[in-house]
Amino acid sequence: MLEEVERWLSTRSWSATDRPLHHILAAKQRSGQSVSVVLPALNEEETVGDIVAIIRHDLMQQVPLVDEIVVVDSGSTDGTSEVAAAAGATVVHRDAILPRIPAVPGKGEVLWRSLLVTTGDIVCFIDADLKEFSSDFVSGIVGPLLTDPGVDLVKGMYDRPLGGAAGQGGRVTELMARPLLNMHWPQLAGFVQPLGGEYAARRSLLEQLPFPVGYGVELGMLVDALHLVGLDALAQVDVGVRKHRHQDGQALGRMSAAIYRTAQLRLARGHLVRPALTQFERGEDGFEPRTYSVDTEERPPMVEIAEYAKRKVA
Repeated sequence: MLEEVERWLSTRSWSATDRPLHHILAAKQRSGQSVSVVLPALNEEETVGDIVAIIRHDLMQQVPLVDEIVVVDSGSTDGTSEVAAAAGATVVHRDAILPRIPAVPGKGEVLWRSLLVTTGDIVCFIDADLKEFSSDFVSGIVGPLLTDPGVDLVKGMYDRPLGGAAGQGGRVTELMARPLLNMHWPQLAGFVQPLGGEYAARRSLLEQLPFPVGYGVELGMLVDALHLVGLDALAQVDVGVRKHRHQDGQALGRMSAAIYRTAQLRLARGHLVRPALTQFERGEDGFEPRTYSVDTEERPPMVEIAEYAKRKVA
C-alpha cells in the first residue's frame, strides 16, 4: 500500500464513537452550519418510514443536529411518499425538481437534483432501504465535517453481511470498484466502502462536482473529489453494520457496467464503442439475450445551473 494511503488511514479513518454527540453539537453551534439529510427513494415503503422516524427522534427532537430531512421520490409505485411524509420527512418528487431538464432514471440523478431542494451547508445522503437503522450513520459521518474544517467529504464504512455471512456483501465493490481504484486511483485504495450510499459532504464541494446519473455516482464523486480537494480532505467513519436489500446477480452486472463506464470516462474522457450490456436469461426456448443500455449521461456541476445560481443570490 502507498505510504500516503497508510498515513491517511491513520489520520482520516475514524469510528463513530471517536466524536461524542455533545462534541458534534457544540461544534455545530460554534460554526453555525446547517445539516440536511437526503434519502433517495424508489419503492422503499417498507423501510423509509423507520429511517426518517429514527433520524427525526434522535437528531431533531432529542438533539438539534439535523435541520431538515428530504426524501426525493424517483418514481415509486408503492406508498413510499406517503410513508415518508407520515414519518415527518419533506417529500419531493424527482420530476418536480428543475422541470426544465427532463429527468432520467438513476440514483445519481436524484442526488444531483436534491441540491436544489435542500438548504444545508452539509448534505448527508442515506439510502432508503436500510434495515435496523441507527442514527449513528448520520451523526457518525456528519461529525468530522462539523469538527474539522479540513474535511470536505466523509464516507461511511461498515460490515455488509450477506445471507448470514459477515463481510460478504458489497460484491460489486470487491469485483469491480476496488480493483479499478487500486489500479487507477491508488490514493483511494484506503476506502473500505467506496460505493457505499451513506456519506456526507460540504455543499461547497458537491455543487462543483459532475454527477453520473446512475450507479456510477459514488465512484465518480470520490474520484472527482480527490482531484478537486485532495486526499486529506476525504475521510471515512466506521458506523458498524449495514443491512439492506441485496440485488440479484444480473442487477449487479448492470451496476458494474455503469461503474466501469464512469471510471472509463474519467480515465480518458472518451466514448465506449458500445455503451450497452447484454445478459442472458433462460426462457422456454433456451437462453434469451437481454440488452440494457449503460448509463452514459452525467449532470454538470450544480453551480452551472441558472436556477441554482439564482437561488444562491436570493
